[in-house]
Amino acid sequence: MTEHFDVVIVGAGISGIGAGHHLQERCPKRTYVILENRERIGGTWDLFRYPGIRSDSDMYTLGYAFRPWTGDKAIADGDSIREYVQATASERGIDQHVRFKHKVVSAAWSSETARWTVSARRGDDQESVEFTCSFLFMCSGYYRYEEGYTPEFPGRERFKGQVIHPQHWPEDLDYQGKRVVVIGSGATAVTLVPSMANAGAAHVTMLQRSPTYIVSRPARDGLAHALRGLLPAKLAYDIVRWKQVLLGMFFFWISRRRPRAVARRMIERIEQELPGYDLKTHFTPRYNPWDQRVCLIPDSDLFTAIKSGKVAIATDHIETFTEHGIKLKSGAELPADIIVTATGLTLISLGGVSITVDGEPFESSKTLSYKAMMFRDVPNLASSFGYTNASWTLKADLTCAYVCRLLNHMQKNGYTRCTPRLHDGSVKEEPWLDFSSGYVQRAANVLPKQGDKIPWKVHQNYALDLLDLKLRTVADGVMEFR
Repeated sequence: MTEHFDVVIVGAGISGIGAGHHLQERCPKRTYVILENRERIGGTWDLFRYPGIRSDSDMYTLGYAFRPWTGDKAIADGDSIREYVQATASERGIDQHVRFKHKVVSAAWSSETARWTVSARRGDDQESVEFTCSFLFMCSGYYRYEEGYTPEFPGRERFKGQVIHPQHWPEDLDYQGKRVVVIGSGATAVTLVPSMANAGAAHVTMLQRSPTYIVSRPARDGLAHALRGLLPAKLAYDIVRWKQVLLGMFFFWISRRRPRAVARRMIERIEQELPGYDLKTHFTPRYNPWDQRVCLIPDSDLFTAIKSGKVAIATDHIETFTEHGIKLKSGAELPADIIVTATGLTLISLGGVSITVDGEPFESSKTLSYKAMMFRDVPNLASSFGYTNASWTLKADLTCAYVCRLLNHMQKNGYTRCTPRLHDGSVKEEPWLDFSSGYVQRAANVLPKQGDKIPWKVHQNYALDLLDLKLRTVADGVMEFR
């Protein structure tokens, strides 16, 4: 039997649980269900279980605006984040709306009925089930959960040790006393390397093709701890949250306008941590700050591990895997018992769900994104996609609130559908993300395009999105209501 809901939410991670909260608070008469492929709430924070997994954004902005983060650390571990999301869902009864082990495979819009038909596979036997809804809200993240990205490495079959991707970390992996090589220099690598070194690995080498910008921050936020004893919890949280938002926006702004000065300052800070180290080779990127995401490490843990001698950085290209490690193009060899391929994610659009509109296949790469959350000519469909230069949840909260504004406007005026339409022929298409990171470039044929004018432009700026999504009218002349 097909069940009908006013809203179907796909995904029970940070975005999906946030969507459930906003619907309950702002659209209390709307029915909703959350379809989750996995067996637990948490999304990314339930999937990734590698050593040391933590946020690379502070929890005062990665946490929800409506529920203060009360943990001790601003840079929190994965278990704490998962527990926070789970507790949020439990306290507000959102978890009662979650259908676990429901993998959404397709969604078809019918203008005749003004409904989406959502098809999913349920349980271990993959039973086919259907739901219908008036509005479809995709909160399933931006990467493929089934597999991460791993390049083809020459000679990989020769290596006699274990090769592990962090996205599927074996629970029983024993690396005590082992030599480990971690391939990569992004957020995952800079987390794994000191964690494995401090937890018993004999030695860990971070092998990178090129350096990444890295900044260290205290794991605990001093202002947050000071205010907790003086102010009500929600007020203290809001103050620290806005402090972090403004600092983040300023850092991104100044990085884009004075990249050389910012780069020099970041490298000078590392020099203070690692005097005499070859920073030009190992810590000086070839690109400007925020052309790719800046890596955040708490309490200088990576630098401390390097100074201890437990960790080394190798900046080189791989020639081949060997029986006992990796041979580099420079001729050097890195001995290894375990190789970890922290080589990134495989990006997908709309959770990989097959979308049709009145029988016509929808390809996100061939359309424009409206307010970075909806799509040209696609009715009653929104997608939650967080910031690449700030915390994911900042944008997710705004997106969820805007969806509720749309739903309330439609209900008030008797509309059954809302569709972004492009009437301005002068709007030029641009790449959706202005990032040079490999995982973004690999997804150029997957992600939608943005326009060079609002509301088709992707801001990547919380203040501009706050103005656009919270204060501007939903009846903007671009969104067509019927």
